[in-house]
Amino acid sequence: MDESLLRTLTPTVISVLVRRGADFAAAEDAVQDALIEAVRVWRDDPPRDPKGWLVTVAWRKFLDAARADTSRRHREALVEAEPEPGLGETTDDTLQLYFLCAHPSLTPASAVALTLRAVGGLTTRQIAQAYLVPEATMAQRISRAKRTVSSVRFDQPGDVATVLRVLYLVFNEGYSGDVDLAAEAIRLTRELAARTRHEEVAGLLALMLLHHARRPARTAPDGRLVPLAEQDRGLWDTRLIAEGVDVLQAALARDRLGEFQAQAAIAALHADARTAEETDWVQIVEWYDELVRLTGSPVARLNRAVAVGEADGPRAGLAALAELDPALPRYTAAAAYLHERDGDLVTAARLYAEAARSAPNLPERDHLTRQAARLNTRLRG
Repeated sequence: MDESLLRTLTPTVISVLVRRGADFAAAEDAVQDALIEAVRVWRDDPPRDPKGWLVTVAWRKFLDAARADTSRRHREALVEAEPEPGLGETTDDTLQLYFLCAHPSLTPASAVALTLRAVGGLTTRQIAQAYLVPEATMAQRISRAKRTVSSVRFDQPGDVATVLRVLYLVFNEGYSGDVDLAAEAIRLTRELAARTRHEEVAGLLALMLLHHARRPARTAPDGRLVPLAEQDRGLWDTRLIAEGVDVLQAALARDRLGEFQAQAAIAALHADARTAEETDWVQIVEWYDELVRLTGSPVARLNRAVAVGEADGPRAGLAALAELDPALPRYTAAAAYLHERDGDLVTAARLYAEAARSAPNLPERDHLTRQAARLNTRLRG
């Protein structure tokens, strides 16, 4: 029996059970019971589909345990429904899984992809979108990562930087995508911040808190996406904003700037403005300059171009945008916005409609479609 295969499959099977509705601790117990069963059975009768076998047996054991102790399961459900502010075993165990999947034998990109798929619960398509690569390319990357770790021991945790990248992507998908993972990402980052004084851990926690504080205002009651400039700032969570700013200031005071601190500084400037008109765009451009210097990220360059358009006028923003690859996600939407601000409504309407066709999610597509319709109505009138 291949024990390394069992170690490789364990995080994936736990993730499957959690997605089916098991809490993490119960899922872990059920998988451990299934592994014991596998050690007993596989030696003489190995399954053709090891993962499917483990999922089936682990889920059956979870259901058996739940039926045997319904009252305990009910108490755990109540605890999950109203999470304590402190740190519990579930958070610890989950964070440990993140570190184990970020194995030193993998490249950082492959470790992130594997962890997002096996533990984070994201689909291959969602991960590919986050990395700006085709889904088939990401599928191959994840498959190679699985083959790599199938022959190693899961007793060497990965580095903090790789785990931070995973947590950041999980938060982004939970914040703007189809699966609500944002609160879990914040919990895990809090746990990591409690364990280490790493400046970028603090920077990421601050960034998450500042973005999460704006979440109640991001969508209208009918589900419509509300742009930052139009949000009701009275709905922002001032407690989370204050906490995020405090965490960020403590990190910046250590004078070891990193990309998450720079992003958090930008978010803090947005949160500090009482109205959209009071936003300090000049300082935001300066922080984007730092972010581009640190990362060279095309997404950071795109956001910088929009900020330049606010600080120095739309034509300056369009000039900065022209230096980037038009195939970059949300490039067309940014161009539409800047053209509208420059008074070219015909071009802006066309670009909004074009951007809507390639939007990564339904709320964003609806928002861009409405923008195009709004301008077309003005042009006809």
